[in-house]
Amino acid sequence: MALTFDADMTDGMLHSLRSGRVRSYANLRILDLLEREQVPATFFLTGKWVQRYPEVTRRIAGNPRFELANHTYGHLAFTGDCYGLPRLPARGMTEDVAKTFRVIEPYGGRQTRYFRFPGLCHDKAALDALAPLGLTVVDGDVVSGDPFAEAWQPLVRAVLDKARPGSIVIMHVTEANASMTDEALPHILAGLRERGLVPATLSEVLTGG
Repeated sequence: MALTFDADMTDGMLHSLRSGRVRSYANLRILDLLEREQVPATFFLTGKWVQRYPEVTRRIAGNPRFELANHTYGHLAFTGDCYGLPRLPARGMTEDVAKTFRVIEPYGGRQTRYFRFPGLCHDKAALDALAPLGLTVVDGDVVSGDPFAEAWQPLVRAVLDKARPGSIVIMHVTEANASMTDEALPHILAGLRERGLVPATLSEVLTGG
């Protein structure tokens, strides 16, 4: 099964950082734990997050157990009515995602052509726009619910109740708006071990390798 972490970054989030309203959207405690326990993971990065956190991106890219994937440039919605996210014009969809691959590419590491839509919101028009890029759209069957969670216990239950062999778990590494994830993660890892579920990279899960 695959543990995946989204690294969202919107213009509003950047403004919150610059104004000092929030401290960080990069949860280094998650990386510390994954590195310490040698747990594979796949990170879906927005281009703006990469540009804001180049050193953290280098850290992720430098770990052979971590994969890098694409989560758009600025976390705009590809459909209407997607959790209140501003909508990206249809004419800009292809270039938005292509630009993000270009932003990530110089960091090296285990790069993929995996892509996740913000909010998992997509339709045929969005899929058609991205078809020329030769990517694989990845959603997830286990949604942790960590954005804006106020306690860690529900996240653990959400993951452990649904995780199965072949599952793709969606969590977030954006500390200020997913502040409970690092507290939940040790309990999630322990619970997976008890169930005989072994974390693997997304590539290994999708290819059966």
